[in-house]
Amino acid sequence: MFVDQHPDTLGGMQTSVRLQRRFLELAGHRVTIVSPRYRGNHASDPAVIELPSVPLGPGEYSMTIPGKVSDRLLAAAMAARGPIDVVHVQADFWQAIIGYRFARDNNLPVVHTMHNRLDVGIAATMPLPGLVQRGFGLAQKAFLHTGLPVAANAWTYLRRFTDRAQRVTAPSSHFARLLQDEHVFAHVDVVPNGMDDGIAAGLLARPPAEPGPRPRLAWVGRFSAEKRLLPFLDAVAMSNIDAEIHVFGDGADRAKAEAKAKSMDKPTVVIRGKVPYGKMLDELRRADALVQTSQGFETQGMTVYEAAALGTPSLLSDRSIADDLPEGVYWLTEDDSIGGLADALGRCVDELRSGRGPQTSSFDPASFLQSRQTQLMVEVYAAADREFRSQGQPQG
Repeated sequence: MFVDQHPDTLGGMQTSVRLQRRFLELAGHRVTIVSPRYRGNHASDPAVIELPSVPLGPGEYSMTIPGKVSDRLLAAAMAARGPIDVVHVQADFWQAIIGYRFARDNNLPVVHTMHNRLDVGIAATMPLPGLVQRGFGLAQKAFLHTGLPVAANAWTYLRRFTDRAQRVTAPSSHFARLLQDEHVFAHVDVVPNGMDDGIAAGLLARPPAEPGPRPRLAWVGRFSAEKRLLPFLDAVAMSNIDAEIHVFGDGADRAKAEAKAKSMDKPTVVIRGKVPYGKMLDELRRADALVQTSQGFETQGMTVYEAAALGTPSLLSDRSIADDLPEGVYWLTEDDSIGGLADALGRCVDELRSGRGPQTSSFDPASFLQSRQTQLMVEVYAAADREFRSQGQPQG
């Protein structure tokens, strides 16, 4: 598996990769993860190959420069791991290039999982997004020797990768449809990111928490523009709801978020920061509702599914996520404004207090367990291998 960021860093993709690895290993498969080197001290893991990297901003993220040096270091590390059957690219940038080069050099099939809305994410997080996208396109053309013009947009850029893939997967139906509509790949298999079976069983065996004196809301995610934490806090202040709000995650907007939280009176906002995966699921089980505020960015909305599986409804700002869920397990904002979110928060808290509102009984927790998603992905691996062997070239 090739990932743009080390699996121990913060992010939904990293969480899903850790779970995929664990459940593939439980099923008897050998998994190797290739990532940039982790910034800081941490316990080494023989199953994670950390390539030399350079810092990517002030946080914990890094990038690896593709090319002959990374190829050589990767080949040496992989030689000690044993034979490889399939390359699974779960990256969009430097590690995607490195992964496709490795597959080409070793004559291996490729499965590519798309995790990100590049068109939205780059615009939300980067200065001069057009130049940034062109820079990624130039690197792709140079290091993959595509022989084609530099990709003019995010969709063409992704298609330049998947021209060399046997199978492409996405974690939700709405993102799979979008990738197909944008001609990234002809047929995209839907394999959701799942939830740890054992942790889920333990939490679901525990009786639901008794309602507290004030509704307890949770917000989970990276503290960055595309996740809309700061607009969420503005909506909380505008709504003046009598609720307890726990914010989990970390990122560049943390100082601003803490300042906004401290300035509030009636709503109690606690910035909890990063917590371990099991603790995060426990917090979702304890919450009366999850609030997810990103718009048009999430390719699955993983925490919404985790919450629903654990019996907790969500307040959503993204209609695409809502369309993939059973009706009646969520609230939905009327529009994309801060005022619309504030109104929805008020409605959510009022209904929680009165015992009304969405119920999650129509959501089957078993459908979201990681063991099920692992079975689906192994079927995708087998299909990719068959196609590669029978046709001898990538299919797009």
